[in-house]
Amino acid sequence: MKWFYRCPSCDACYDIVPGRYLCDACATRQQADRPLEGVLEVEWEGDPAPATLPLPVEPEWFPPIPVGNTPLWAPVRVRAEFNAPNLWLKDDTCNPSGSLKDRASFLVAAFARKHGLKEIVLASTGNAASSMAAVGAAAGLHIKVFLPASAPVAKRIQVLQYGAELVSVDGNYDKAFDLSLEYSSRTGALSRNTAYNPLTIEGKKTVAYEIVDDLLKAGAGAPAHIFVPVGDGVIIAGVYRGFENLLRLGRIASMPTVWACQAEGSSGIARALASCHAGHAGSDDFGDPVSSSTIADSIAVDVPRNGLHALSKLKKYGGRSVVVSDAEILAAQKTLSSGSGLFAEPSSSAAFAGWLKVRETIPTADTCVLLITGSGLKDIKAAALGLDLGPEQ
Repeated sequence: MKWFYRCPSCDACYDIVPGRYLCDACATRQQADRPLEGVLEVEWEGDPAPATLPLPVEPEWFPPIPVGNTPLWAPVRVRAEFNAPNLWLKDDTCNPSGSLKDRASFLVAAFARKHGLKEIVLASTGNAASSMAAVGAAAGLHIKVFLPASAPVAKRIQVLQYGAELVSVDGNYDKAFDLSLEYSSRTGALSRNTAYNPLTIEGKKTVAYEIVDDLLKAGAGAPAHIFVPVGDGVIIAGVYRGFENLLRLGRIASMPTVWACQAEGSSGIARALASCHAGHAGSDDFGDPVSSSTIADSIAVDVPRNGLHALSKLKKYGGRSVVVSDAEILAAQKTLSSGSGLFAEPSSSAAFAGWLKVRETIPTADTCVLLITGSGLKDIKAAALGLDLGPEQ
């Protein structure tokens, strides 16, 4: 098989080599404080082996750490409480670092090993940092992360325990992103920044393959709805890429409805989609950046770096968005934990909160999958809000 990058905006193609991140032509349109222009997608020519998961790096380069193949399971009590017999949880808290982002880190690390690269750098609100640190530890790579000082302490501790170099940033994710790009440009370190590195989207597509395979094994058929927590738009773009691959391979007959679940305090993609539907948006459907403010730190961004790419997928396939408040997120987190035994962090709980908000508009017979992207143990401070912890011991 032949693998290459393709720009979905202008169809330009590029070799998959170190140092190639964005489309040369489309990236020239980049403006400050706007989503990335020129985000690339991974494509292939040829026929993959039957029933395989096609990826652009050979299996022998992947580090020895068990990423992926996470459980898809039925929350029986939640199903009964909400009359949702076809509700499923895709539990990516079972990845090594407790986050779906291990899928992207896994592929980026394999690419680095294949090309003899020793250092990977990234910005993160926490999960991508702890993920890359964990996978980097297994791969024997030096990982340097730029992390906002406000990131939950559990995620900072994870980064340090895994042996990565942590640079604390007095500012938000967007400032950390810019600092990490300056570092990679200056040193030649491989950037793992989400969206900027196309392999981050490609790695996350694997979750779609697993969902379809596991539903088939369970006799449940293809999914009708996928609920995805959304911040910068990379996970939802990866989900779409996975289903696009599955359509191409003939493993599914139609694209499921993908729901972008966002917090009220960080809802740039949902606002852009609403503006597009209203017919009064600007040229890229995004207004001026809005400072994020939400307890769901993993989906808190001022500028959704993959906003344009994710928005194009939502528009192309009739995707939907749902915005939930912090109060709704916390209530959903508690309901999911106490009703299923799955403790999800606030960002993941936004997917359940989104489903709760729109479930009555969805036929009961439809198969719905909630993408649970991170463990609640990553941010117990947020989870403690609203709980009666009793007197201090």
